[in-house]
Order: sequence, then structure tokens, then C-alpha cells
Amino acid sequence: MTRREAIVLSAASLTLKAQSPATPFTLPKLPYALDALEPFIDARTMEIHHTKHHQAYVDNLNKALATQPDLARQPLDQLLKNLPQVPDSIRTAVRNHGGGHANHSLFWEILGKPKGGPKGQLAKAIAKSFGSQTAMEEKLRASGLSVFGSGWVWLSPQGPDGLQIETSPNQDSPWMAGRTPLLGLDVWEHAYYLKYQNRRADYLAAVLQVINWDLVSERYEKLAR
Repeated sequence: MTRREAIVLSAASLTLKAQSPATPFTLPKLPYALDALEPFIDARTMEIHHTKHHQAYVDNLNKALATQPDLARQPLDQLLKNLPQVPDSIRTAVRNHGGGHANHSLFWEILGKPKGGPKGQLAKAIAKSFGSQTAMEEKLRASGLSVFGSGWVWLSPQGPDGLQIETSPNQDSPWMAGRTPLLGLDVWEHAYYLKYQNRRADYLAAVLQVINWDLVSERYEKLAR
């Protein structure tokens, strides 16, 4: 793993934190150029997705938390885990926009030009849970296609050395159930419509070509400790 990748990995939790109410949640920078994922994900989609859609989630989250300084100081994963404790008046906004910020921050992080497949403990967990990487990817695609409307498909730890694939609607996520996902694939139309129109299956096949398995493997080892 390069020093740049290590910095990106170590910053994973920072993208989910607000430093204080005076320095609220911010849009994380992409760890690669807008066109770095071509031809699988086009630069224009990346630009709109990152600077428009994700930025809107960040802005609306900060707006919702503007009168809640104690909540604004919490790491976002903890805020999402404890949604029932968020005041009724802003709970939906935190769920939708906080969820959107957390989900997209992870999505950008785990994309990149792949240097190989899963490694180490993650490779063993994939073999145990799915039989092979090919079988796992087939299940990720099928699960992504099963989402009605907008949502996400996730790869998450299960037990001490297993994995599970799960889906969520809208901007919900495993964080809201107290679990930390390894990777999430966005299946909202804004993630793919410019290039793939209604061909979600083609998009899912393409995005799996640009998963940075080095980072996902490191993420799994970190979570497994």
C-alpha cells in the first residue's frame, strides 16, 4: 500500500467527523482525478455526483445540526447509530443527509484503479462466505439489481471472520444498525444515468472493475482487530 493510500485509509473516520459547530462537516476531496475511473465511470458523472449531490447532503446536514452543537460534535457514524436519540424535528434530515454524507464518503474512498483482488484476511473471509471473489461479485450485482428505486448494496463483516451482502433503501446504511460496512455501491440513478441510462446491470458490472481492493482489504483488517 502506498503512502497516499495509507493517508486515505487513515482519514476514513475523519470524513465522518465534524471538528466543532464552527467547523461543520465538509465535502471530502476525491483521492483521484475526476477522469481517473474512465471508461467505467465518466468524469462528468463523477463531477456532478461529488460536487452537486454529495455537497448538497453535507450542506443540508450542517443546516439540520446548526442548532444542535452537541450533536454536531459527534462522529457521524455514532450519530447515525443513535438516530432514535436525535430530536424528532431533525431526525429525518439527519437520517437522509447524514446518511448521504457517510455513504458517499465511503464510496469515493473504496474506488480507484485496482492493483489486484482482495488480500489477506479479506480474501479468506470471501472464500469462506461466498466460495470465490467471482461468486461474491455476482451476488453484489444481483443484490444491487434487487433494490427497488434508490438505495445501496453493502459488503459488511459478519461474525469473527465472515461477510454478508445487504441492501438498504435511500441513504440508509449498516451504520444505522450499529455495523461498519466494508464497501458500499451506490445504485441511485444519479450515480450512473449519464453514461448508462437505465442499464443498472451494466453500471454495477463497471463499478466492480474499479474497486480498490487494497484499501478494502486494509479496511477489513482494521475492523477485524
